[in-house]
Amino acid sequence: MVARASIKNVAVAPRKARLVADLVRGQYVGDALDQLAFVLKGVSPVLHKLIRSAIANAQYVQSSIDEENLFIKRIWVDEGITRRWIRPRARGMAHRILRRKCHITVELDVDPDSE
Repeated sequence: MVARASIKNVAVAPRKARLVADLVRGQYVGDALDQLAFVLKGVSPVLHKLIRSAIANAQYVQSSIDEENLFIKRIWVDEGITRRWIRPRARGMAHRILRRKCHITVELDVDPDSE
């Protein structure tokens, strides 16, 4: 049984979000949440909330699921919209500023060894 949760247009660059996503991929949910509590990255509270949402989705589908048996089967970060604007610079030049956003999706599954 796979439970999924996703969030769109997180105001973090995808490259930075993938660093934290790679850190928790394949871990049990409890271990991943503990690890995210101590990671000093801007995306870690967003991932923490997203994993809690996926746990709630799993318990909604099947109320007998134990949270300790869930693990992060897949987590991926896609590139979202990019806000572009131009800032003036010296000697009449202009520099483009890119504000990148990302989409994050988490899939949880029950550990087959625990059943």
